[in-house]
Amino acid sequence: MIRGLVQGVGFRPFVCRLAARHGLSGTVENRTGGVSVVLQADLKTVDTFSNELLESAPPASKIKAIQVNPRLIEGFSSFSIIDSRDRDEQMTEVSPDIAVCDDCLTDLENDPERKDYPLINCTNCGPRFTIVRSIPYDRVNTAMSRFSMCVRCSADYNDILDRRFHAQPVACNSCGPQYFYHDGEVRISGIREILGKVARQIASGGSVAIKGTGGYHLVCNALDNDAVRELRKRKQRDLKPFAVMFRDISAIRSYCHVSHAEEKELLSWRRPILILDRKKPFSESVSSGLSTIGALLPYMPVHYMLFNTLETPAVVLTSGNLADDPVIIGDDVAGEKLMPVAGSVVGYDREIINRTDDSVVRVIDKKISIIRRSRGFVPHPVDLSCNVDGILATGAEQKNTFCLGKGTQAVMSQHIGDLKNFSTYNFFTSAVDRFRELFRFIPAYVACDLHPAYLSTIYAGQLAEERNIVLLKIQHHHAHIASCMAEYGLDEKVIGISLDGTGYGTDGNTWGGEFLIADLQGFERYSHFDYIPMPGGDRAVEKPWRMAFSVLFRYFGDTVDYKSLPLFQSIDDEEIGIVREMLIQNVNSPLSSGAGRLFDAVAALTGVCPEATFDSEPPMRLESAIHEKTNLYYPFNAGNIISFEDTFSEILKDIHETNASMIAAKFHNTVSQIILDLSKRMRKETSLKKVVLSGGVFQNKYLLERSASILRKAGFKVYTNHLVPANDGGISLGQIIIASKKLGLCV
Repeated sequence: MIRGLVQGVGFRPFVCRLAARHGLSGTVENRTGGVSVVLQADLKTVDTFSNELLESAPPASKIKAIQVNPRLIEGFSSFSIIDSRDRDEQMTEVSPDIAVCDDCLTDLENDPERKDYPLINCTNCGPRFTIVRSIPYDRVNTAMSRFSMCVRCSADYNDILDRRFHAQPVACNSCGPQYFYHDGEVRISGIREILGKVARQIASGGSVAIKGTGGYHLVCNALDNDAVRELRKRKQRDLKPFAVMFRDISAIRSYCHVSHAEEKELLSWRRPILILDRKKPFSESVSSGLSTIGALLPYMPVHYMLFNTLETPAVVLTSGNLADDPVIIGDDVAGEKLMPVAGSVVGYDREIINRTDDSVVRVIDKKISIIRRSRGFVPHPVDLSCNVDGILATGAEQKNTFCLGKGTQAVMSQHIGDLKNFSTYNFFTSAVDRFRELFRFIPAYVACDLHPAYLSTIYAGQLAEERNIVLLKIQHHHAHIASCMAEYGLDEKVIGISLDGTGYGTDGNTWGGEFLIADLQGFERYSHFDYIPMPGGDRAVEKPWRMAFSVLFRYFGDTVDYKSLPLFQSIDDEEIGIVREMLIQNVNSPLSSGAGRLFDAVAALTGVCPEATFDSEPPMRLESAIHEKTNLYYPFNAGNIISFEDTFSEILKDIHETNASMIAAKFHNTVSQIILDLSKRMRKETSLKKVVLSGGVFQNKYLLERSASILRKAGFKVYTNHLVPANDGGISLGQIIIASKKLGLCV
């Protein structure tokens, strides 16, 4: 038995070809626990065969174990694939979707049956997770079940020497799904006619909704600022950056700085959106003044075909949704909701079963850090050192993912989004049901966040009551630290530093600047950022100037001449007065130790971002503002509570004496220095030398790289998230590993 990611990646055809090359007889089949190979050979030959399996396996596969069980067999005269068997509840890994391969791109131009076929695929590429309904991964269990193969495709599918041997989505112009175009008035078929129409629309400043692998995208010319601005307006996107798909790697290099590691990730079969530093000016409306671009390369055949008809080397490729709704997957819904935005819709008549956004990653500290884990990564599990079988972890409220446990593997969902949105919550509940069915999962325990008002917490409570199972509530920042520990198999006490914007604390306040002594069983809160009131609650997140005023009023009261500061000169006196009274009277001003709120305050004071139009905009703009190189940092007082009074006293002086770039750099350096100083003190008291850095603030490239560097120089071993997001998208992994420990499953 071969276990791992071995279904949906061309593994059975690979085994067949390898057996044929060695002249061996036997069978290969998909089972719910992996791939079973019966080989009629002596043990030495089996050993050689196993080594070749490991050395030459398909690129997207991942063999985790090969179990050899010798027994006497005979009667095989050839090697063949036999029908999949559905025997037990063992874990079968389902392949993520794979970008179109070079061989299929060649066939797209030369194969008579598949020339210009925009859904061309083979065993090495194409849709997987987005089209699968159930396991084993066979055509009958996918969205391709209603498409009967033509004679040519059937021949290829059954030819052991063909690249499409047992490729479940195999199709061609004669028998496969077809693209269509409609704009409310005309409906067009024929891919050449469709792409010609789309190219003319994009060239004239228009946009179009195009169905992708896991949902619809909105597309326009990324170099046409007016077109981007109009799309932004119609999509109700405000200033949140758009992703940009470039024609090829050369086009990316012309606009962005690309390292070797970044190029490797851009060209990988996962084809994520990669956050890159901009090299030269780009359309202002794409990144809205940030110094980075979210870049990606084509990953569907239709993307390549589209660029062959376009003059522009880059198009906006953003999720096909409105505001905070999930990306649209239904053709009828796309016609209803995206037609008014884009003017026209291009789709195909194959169902998307599992919705997936494009994944977003960034190279930080010379490693890939996942910001949004979805297409290309999901549902590939995270291997753990603990048994998590039967545990469902429901994650957090924002950037939600959930996680289910099968044996020692944690299967994390795709990016779900903000559960405050009704449509997103429906996506969450339906995705949980889908995963439970797909992975034959019966929850025996459920873990959730400590926050009583999170919909993920409420869902967990209802499920626990309905099924009469154990419910475990996990503190948010403990889960952040544990998510990173789980990646590295750590099961010991560590120095855990969790910096983010929000999270429910055990004292009922909002946490987010936490220095913990933690293991998987529990934690001690060693120190934390000073509590600062948030006047208006979430309103203070939307209006960072409120946090700036709150910080200054907390430390200096009315001794500050607020109107002498540029920030407050542009804000109505009456509104400032209302905020002041809220703070004095302690009205709707919950306390927060969140690191994100301090970044908000500095971003507002420097004029970088007085008001936020999208999540995490102030910290992103503050990081983007850093152009100065300096090792200077502001003074601070780091005791059991970390006070920033001296920090902001010096920032007030700098506002009149230096630029925003220098203030931003010094403030980031200050946070890094606090991390170092507190880690040294904690090491002195506990002898702990391993530091775990997690939480959304550590998606900040400048902060994480500087903090990790100075910690290593001081003799610490530093751990950060790489397999799952450091933001709340990784919370469910932390929850599931903590739950395992508390339940006694992890020993």
